[in-house]
Amino acid sequence: MPARLFGLIPAAGSGARFGSSVPKQYAEIAGRPMLFHAVRALAAHPAIEVVFVVLAIDDRRYAQVDWSVFGERVAPLFCGGPTRRASVHNGLIAIADTVDPDDWVLVHDAARPCLDTETLARLIEALESDPVGGILAVPVADTLKRAGEDGRIARTEPREGLWQAQTPQMFRHGVLAHALGAAGDVTDEAAAVEAIGLAPRLVPGSARNLKVTYPEEMAVAAALIGGEEGQ
Repeated sequence: MPARLFGLIPAAGSGARFGSSVPKQYAEIAGRPMLFHAVRALAAHPAIEVVFVVLAIDDRRYAQVDWSVFGERVAPLFCGGPTRRASVHNGLIAIADTVDPDDWVLVHDAARPCLDTETLARLIEALESDPVGGILAVPVADTLKRAGEDGRIARTEPREGLWQAQTPQMFRHGVLAHALGAAGDVTDEAAAVEAIGLAPRLVPGSARNLKVTYPEEMAVAAALIGGEEGQ
């Protein structure tokens, strides 16, 4: 049987840097929670069977959102942990009876609501036969400065060969569960996979696939989503 595809979105965090009265994933963009747009981005690909959303155990906001447009293609998992790594790992364990070890899991940030269908399709096409898996990423374009302890520039870092990681990050369920189980507090799934000796593939992403970290970035995301819906 060919490997199946599933989405997994860790959404158990509080978004402390966002400075909002609600967790960042529930902040509204274009009349919908940011999390809704992230789910819709993955569900837009017909090959993704189910998008699992990993939530805090005591999450009460998820049930207040109308998810009916997705039917049975979105499923909440109330098993989030204190870190991203813990939430993703807990989610992988929770779906182990549904997903085979060789099935693909696409882990996507709840705070990346602007992923477009073309970029997602490019990732899946590039990796569906890959022996390791990989991630969306874009080459670093800005000049990078290393700060000293005094808050001044210590040196300029070369940017050649550097890429900025995005999501989704696409790996086999069994490989990713093993890698995250053995990992420390990594900040993305690729780092865990690298730590077990594998080399994930870099697939060109898109500048529009931005991660909303601060409130001022909401307007940019809203403009991108509004433009896409108006086409």
